[in-house]
Amino acid sequence: MPLSHGAACPPSRPAAPRAAATMGEAPEPSSQASLAVLSKVELRVSCRHLLDRDTLNKSDPCVLLLMQSQGQWVEVDRSEVIKSNLNPVFAKIFTVDYYFEEVQKLRFEVYDSHGQAGVGAHDDDFLGGMECTVGQIVAQKRVTKPLFLKYGKFAGKSTITVISEEISGNNGYVELAFRAKKLDDKDLFSKSDPFLEIYRIDDDSSEQLVYRTEVVKNNLSPIWEPFKVSLNSLCSCEEKRKLRCVVWDYDSRGKHDFIGEFFTTFEEMQKAMGENKVQWECMNPKYKIKKRNYKNSGVVVLLDLKIHRVYSFLDYIMGGCQIHFTVAIDFTASNGDPRNSCSLHYINPYQPNEYLKALVAVGEICQDYDSDKKFSALGFGARIPPKYEVSHDFAINFNPDNDECEGIQGVVESYQSCLPKIQLYGPTNVAPIITKVARVAADEERTKEASQYFILLILTDGVVTDMADTREAIVRASYLPMSIIIVGVGNADFTDMQILDGDDGILRSPRGEPVLRDIVQFVPFRDFKNASPTALAKCVLAEVPKQVVEYYSYKAFPPRCPQPHTPDSSLGSPQ
Repeated sequence: MPLSHGAACPPSRPAAPRAAATMGEAPEPSSQASLAVLSKVELRVSCRHLLDRDTLNKSDPCVLLLMQSQGQWVEVDRSEVIKSNLNPVFAKIFTVDYYFEEVQKLRFEVYDSHGQAGVGAHDDDFLGGMECTVGQIVAQKRVTKPLFLKYGKFAGKSTITVISEEISGNNGYVELAFRAKKLDDKDLFSKSDPFLEIYRIDDDSSEQLVYRTEVVKNNLSPIWEPFKVSLNSLCSCEEKRKLRCVVWDYDSRGKHDFIGEFFTTFEEMQKAMGENKVQWECMNPKYKIKKRNYKNSGVVVLLDLKIHRVYSFLDYIMGGCQIHFTVAIDFTASNGDPRNSCSLHYINPYQPNEYLKALVAVGEICQDYDSDKKFSALGFGARIPPKYEVSHDFAINFNPDNDECEGIQGVVESYQSCLPKIQLYGPTNVAPIITKVARVAADEERTKEASQYFILLILTDGVVTDMADTREAIVRASYLPMSIIIVGVGNADFTDMQILDGDDGILRSPRGEPVLRDIVQFVPFRDFKNASPTALAKCVLAEVPKQVVEYYSYKAFPPRCPQPHTPDSSLGSPQ
């Protein structure tokens, strides 16, 4: 951890699902599946009037963040330890996924740390706790509540304050590195132990701690470790917002000595970096008044500044990226004779079958992202005219040169018209379909632009019979601009199909090669029989935005036409 004011808090509990915590850094792409996140929220924590549990010194507080999962409190992350301080402002920034449709219960627990003994090792380490929901914090933006001990007792006058900020989808992060020269010596028998704090000055003139560096021992010209902060945290994506930077001499009792300060803006940092004038005089206002020949208390130098833009799904869509939708339909004999009302392919004039329901539910959403509204429609597992040979990748409009249909309605009509012309057969091989779409996606990849992304919807009534080839095809496709949605139709046992969905582990090819990204989502249609079509579509498409961003981030492809009015559009080019 960058912070070294006190002992680090060793992790002791498993991380809660669908939540993350960082020191303000931009989240890295993850291969773990998650539901569509409405937003991410940063939480900053401070306390006042904590109980003093130590005999000779003050308490050394640390905050644990817990989230309720399946009725159990699970630790998400914890802050740094701040030595000998009853009014701590923690530098740790907790990042939590925010879901409007859920009640997300949080619990903040404050402990007096005892170094190697850890946090919460004894009952008397507990300084108080507070429970609330993510929604409450987001709605109020700033929540201050009393801390409670066990059995509902107040922890004296102790309070905890949690401030929330939404992380914009158009956010990025900046990497900074600082050093100092010739700082004032505040110690009698050794040199100062300096650390640097950066505060953002908000519109109401209040100050928000953005970052606190590690302590460099016994050094008047320290070089601090490089660090990353989100642009939202640093300056609310406003490059002219004022920043206050303070240098302190660390004291183990918490009574840090003020060395000096300077004011700057992110705009000034960028200009200074470009003009090689990357230093500021560190001033002590009291010395400036009292000392006639006072110049400064040292100089702080900006060694490096790099801006990293983090693009969102909407950045790519608004930049002109098209979502090309392909549907592949299972025509194997296990579906039953389409002329029989028990068949999964039976066309009832009053009630669409499950194939049509799934096709329309997903297709109607995807069609909004495809400008020409033409969709590829393929079939597999049937004998097709004129020779009635088995095919596993035929166009259901029987046009081998152009398998596209006009709109979702065109796909529906081609499906209905092809049923009397084919013979349902088998086996259930889907690797040829995946490979066929992957070839088109590979051509798109060579353009080195974020212009087209491919979604393959496979509708099948059973477990695939070419599992090894399918796994190999999925691993290959994970390197391409492509996602695969599999909807299981009917009442078959789909247990083995979960292998293809990476939610429960990393999918590997038969040779052991892992997928680059989790690109498969499998859903049994029966789980949504009594639900609205939008519920099915929401579930199967939930991971697509994340998969799109992960792919283009991996390839370092920016949106083709980034919008000029995004909050951080003036913050420079991506690195």
